[in-house]
Amino acid sequence: MRFPRPLPAILLLLAVAPSLAAAQEPTAAEVLFTVNNLWLLVATFLVFLMHLGFTALESGLTQSKNTVNILFKNMSIIAIGILTYAAIGFSLMYPDEFFLPGLLGWAGPGVGTDAEGLTAAYDPGFTYWADFIFQAMFAATAATIVSGAVAERIKLESFLIFSALYVAFVYPILGSWQWGGGWLDQLGFYDFAGSTVVHSVGGWAALAGVMVLGPRLGKYVNGGIRPILGHNLPLAVVGMFLLWLGWFGFNGGSVLSADPGEVSFVFVTTAIAAAAGIVGAMATTWTVHKHPDVTMVLNGALAGLVGITAGADVVSVLSAVIIGLVAGVVVVFSVMMLDRWKLDDPVGAISVHLTCGIWGTLAVGIFSPDFGIVTQLIGVVGYGVVAFLSALALFVGIKATIGLRVSEDDERRGLDLSEHNMEAYSEFQIFNSRS
Repeated sequence: MRFPRPLPAILLLLAVAPSLAAAQEPTAAEVLFTVNNLWLLVATFLVFLMHLGFTALESGLTQSKNTVNILFKNMSIIAIGILTYAAIGFSLMYPDEFFLPGLLGWAGPGVGTDAEGLTAAYDPGFTYWADFIFQAMFAATAATIVSGAVAERIKLESFLIFSALYVAFVYPILGSWQWGGGWLDQLGFYDFAGSTVVHSVGGWAALAGVMVLGPRLGKYVNGGIRPILGHNLPLAVVGMFLLWLGWFGFNGGSVLSADPGEVSFVFVTTAIAAAAGIVGAMATTWTVHKHPDVTMVLNGALAGLVGITAGADVVSVLSAVIIGLVAGVVVVFSVMMLDRWKLDDPVGAISVHLTCGIWGTLAVGIFSPDFGIVTQLIGVVGYGVVAFLSALALFVGIKATIGLRVSEDDERRGLDLSEHNMEAYSEFQIFNSRS
């Protein structure tokens, strides 16, 4: 019997296939490396999605005449964040060595052309490139926080210059103090995913910007507080849910591995704190304002998320409930207090990211037996002084040179037309029921 010609080759392949498969079977370490790296990249996608959440939230909570400006700023920030972090920020945040002990170091310009020898920011559990792109998403977030607080009256070019300088220099230098092995890390300060390193650093800058800019026209009249309503609450709610979804990558990715126990635990504490933040804000507004305020509840969810970010991996589930609940209460009173001080923050960014970032960082020292409240307080103060003064200097310098605020006529007209010569809603008119 004669076989067709291809058959001997097939039989030979079947005979050697088991040995080939054995030779190519990956080791457990290789599989773990791949899984860890893949999870870090998935987490990066989720953190990237948070920028859409910030965009939707900020747009929804502000006036329709400034929507294009807000969209433009948020798209610009992610670009500025990635490029400046690649050019200088990553090397400042994860230096080869500190030439000012624990304060300032440098690993050379750029992110290199390959990963050989670039070990300062490299963990054996994942690639150098995965680490860079994950951290770059965090860098852009610090400037995004500022965007909401200074919305509706800042010049576009002034904001973009501030963002580039702050993300390129201030954020990564401060980040090196904790995540780059600097003096606070050596002291025992702990910030798991950035209640202080990201959120408070952005919040301090937002506070400085609001102080230098001043309030929006018509916000504080005859000693009273006049609400300037957002134009699209459904869009703001979508933004909050996108941020909550992205936070699973923000906190879950900060485990820096795909360890199923650690990642799933961080997911639980993150979700629990956000839920408790909603309940805390809901109860507070219902009690204080005599009605439930959806904008406060939105910020309550974000407050809980910011609060848990510092200790999501080291506090218990019950502690996460308490941290989120307190954050939800605190954010409401913080918004009210800032309004009394005539510090105009259209979206509540200072209260969410700064006030609750401070609370979350201190909560690590309260609820985790491994860290002390004094050390956490030292970190809060150290970051606060440098971040605030750096941002203040940048804003004052920009104001003295090219100007910081648009003219009164441009502000009344809206930044969409005055800065961009276009409208977000050109086909129809949005009416305010209270006008």
